[in-house]
Amino acid sequence: MRHTGLIAAAPPYVMRRAPDNRRAVAAGSVRGRFRRALPVGHAPGYDGATRQGVGQVAERFRLAMAQLNPTVGAIAANADAARAAWAQARDTGADMVALPELFLLGYQPQDLVLKPAVVAACAAALDRLAADCADGPAIGIGLPHARDGRLYNAWAILSGGRVQTHVLKHHLPNKTVFDEVRLFSPGPVTGPVPIAGVRVGIPVCEDAWHADVCETLMETGAQILIVPNGSPYYRGKQDVRVNLMVARVVETGLPLAYINMVGGQDDQVFDGGSFVLNPGGALAVQLPAFDETLAIVDFTETPDGWRAVPGDRATLPDTWEGDYRAMVTGLGDYMRKSGMSRAILGLSGGIDSALVATIAADALGPANVTGVMLPSEFTSQDSLDDAAAVATALGIRLDTVGIEGARAAVTGALSHIWGDAPPGIAEENIQSRLRGLMLMALSNRHGAMLLTTGNKSEVAVGYATIYGDMAGGYNPVKDLYKTRLFETCRWRNAHHRPWMKAPPGTVIPPRVIDKPPTAELRANQKDEDSLPPYATLDAILELLVEGDASVADVVAAGFDRATVKRVEGLLYGAEWKRFQSAPGTRLTRKAFWLDRRYPLVNRWRDGT
Repeated sequence: MRHTGLIAAAPPYVMRRAPDNRRAVAAGSVRGRFRRALPVGHAPGYDGATRQGVGQVAERFRLAMAQLNPTVGAIAANADAARAAWAQARDTGADMVALPELFLLGYQPQDLVLKPAVVAACAAALDRLAADCADGPAIGIGLPHARDGRLYNAWAILSGGRVQTHVLKHHLPNKTVFDEVRLFSPGPVTGPVPIAGVRVGIPVCEDAWHADVCETLMETGAQILIVPNGSPYYRGKQDVRVNLMVARVVETGLPLAYINMVGGQDDQVFDGGSFVLNPGGALAVQLPAFDETLAIVDFTETPDGWRAVPGDRATLPDTWEGDYRAMVTGLGDYMRKSGMSRAILGLSGGIDSALVATIAADALGPANVTGVMLPSEFTSQDSLDDAAAVATALGIRLDTVGIEGARAAVTGALSHIWGDAPPGIAEENIQSRLRGLMLMALSNRHGAMLLTTGNKSEVAVGYATIYGDMAGGYNPVKDLYKTRLFETCRWRNAHHRPWMKAPPGTVIPPRVIDKPPTAELRANQKDEDSLPPYATLDAILELLVEGDASVADVVAAGFDRATVKRVEGLLYGAEWKRFQSAPGTRLTRKAFWLDRRYPLVNRWRDGT
């Protein structure tokens, strides 16, 4: 197949012209380094014939959608992944391979992108990629691009051995986890790019969430829309994406290919789920969620314009599976991209540590996970038995380290200062901090990352010990409320998927799920001694945190005002703890850290 060169993207249009010859798609894919691929489908009559040159009209356009997993800062490795996708796409006769937003550097790079050396390294890698991939399909790939003293979020088009043009992102998101306004300059809205005889409009990520860019592309002659994305997961996010993209194809009458990345980066997980829509909003192709996939999509001309030849439509996970897969992916990639393969955690016999152990075993394999039971005089035999049952069901190692000797030494060392004051919260927290100290020592000795196990309910109200059970490198359940955590355990017991590395079946014994939660830091302690029942607490927190509701709003929803005020005080008072907590997988639109940023010192309280 001969591939002709490209011309640069058209400059910003002052006057818009009506579209002509709208065109359209069919689906397929390739197999190779990617874990999952859709079977190749051909447009009717397609025989791999040579495409038309620039300026001529093509009848078919074959797009390779590369739903891949980059690593932030691993520029050479990301470029190698692009080369591998390009090689496989070339073997299918593709005209273009499209990769996600900022793929070459990885997403989100945050302030790393402000280092001139990083931007220069991306530009050099882009030139090498263009030279290496001269004889074959064009490449579209995202990277930071410096021009005239400004930095842009760009999507470069490579063809014929060189960089042909950069399409610059116009709308810069500056909400939730995104902070692009402080990193990039907004680019001008440009016209479509001719690729293999087809005029391709490229709204970069957020540009497709607004009507104006796609409308301009349509009115300046675009025939197909390709949308490169770095869109992270939260519960229900896929419905938001699809609804917005349906609006764009209805408004423009153009087919649209939405390409998202996969994989974990810090607290964020990119869940893929890329798709192709035909004019009118009909789903033509659906890629799987979370899996690396290279899918081949054929666009073919019909009397009504370009259309997608329908291909495979993967079944997407429901919210329970989506959350669980996100936690497994987030932990697994955080470990792998940090250069670590083994994890350790305190396995107390409670439900939180049981779920974290299960997530770790599913992400890393049971042989790479160690649970440690750290009993004190307040640890019940049931807790010892339950920790052992979880470890046995998962097939992970379980060690036991008593803390009574260390606790006696610490309290003895402090006794001459404390005097005869009755034991209280300080003595309780010594136990938790000694456990953290011993777990960190084991982590250091064995080169295993320490995982923390506090759920969102506890993290929200500060029901955790700083430098104690909060110590560690990652917390996969940080954004999972306790009431959802119970149901997640039941879901995992009832379901097993090929991507899970731990055994199927009941890996979390029902008794662990059903027994009353307790920290076991004093005799007969229960969480509800210190907190409202979790069903009540979580409902209040969802309103205060997720809904930004006022106290009056929460009371109007049926909750006792004194309880609401107490929860509000705990929520604001624990901000300093959350600031020092380990990162954890984002599951909601109001995860603690980038989604919800409050001052550490805050005297305001809602008087309503």
